[in-house]
Amino acid sequence: MVIFDTPSFVTVLALDGIIQVTTRDEFVYHEMMTHVPILARGCVAGDATDVLIIGGGDGGILREVLRHKTVERVTMVEIDRSVVDLCLEHMPRISAGAFDDPRTDLIIADGVRFVAETDKRFDVVIVDSTDPVGPGEVLFTESFYADCRRCMKPGGVMVTQNGVPFFQGGEVTQTFQRMGRVFQDNGFYTAVIPTYIGGFMTLGWGTDDATLRDVPVDALNDRFAKSGITTRYYNPEMHKAAFALPQFIKDLMIK
Repeated sequence: MVIFDTPSFVTVLALDGIIQVTTRDEFVYHEMMTHVPILARGCVAGDATDVLIIGGGDGGILREVLRHKTVERVTMVEIDRSVVDLCLEHMPRISAGAFDDPRTDLIIADGVRFVAETDKRFDVVIVDSTDPVGPGEVLFTESFYADCRRCMKPGGVMVTQNGVPFFQGGEVTQTFQRMGRVFQDNGFYTAVIPTYIGGFMTLGWGTDDATLRDVPVDALNDRFAKSGITTRYYNPEMHKAAFALPQFIKDLMIK
């Protein structure tokens, strides 16, 4: 893992030569990974109060989750303490004090083992992982998805990082098939992140409540307004539009 400064993107975190996050455009990824599931879940089944984050050591997801006043507790499971410490030292604006919030329960442990063993139940599960190679590969398995489903409350939703389909189409197909064997409703939504080469980034979606993908935009607008949150990328219209997939991505969703 390397953290360095650049003229164009301020501070960059890279792993094995691949950019993971920059302080210039991180808001796109973190807002879409967070507000889409929380606002969708809250609109149909009461407030999303218990959130689980797997990974996310830079603290960006945690920051966005904690902006929701209705969130009572966030359990964050990060396997490597040094990721948290290095990001706090060199990229503190990403977490913006989130690790000091009393609602945060940071656990340094293996996320795969945690979801397999925990007795806790969550409204929203957010998996902010690396790509499915090396240590990150276990976070893309059917057994991991099944364990995440097991620790979700009824009507809960899980979202995952799923790469850039233009270059990682096989991962889209694989995830769609594996999540489809676990959840009653699954698919993808997208975000465009400038530093991720290839255009669209797919974010995996799994739930047993198919209505969560089709919350009316008026309801999303109402929920978003009540949250009092200001954003730079997310809004209810982008929320709805993100689930409209280009045909080449649909073609990768092979059962």
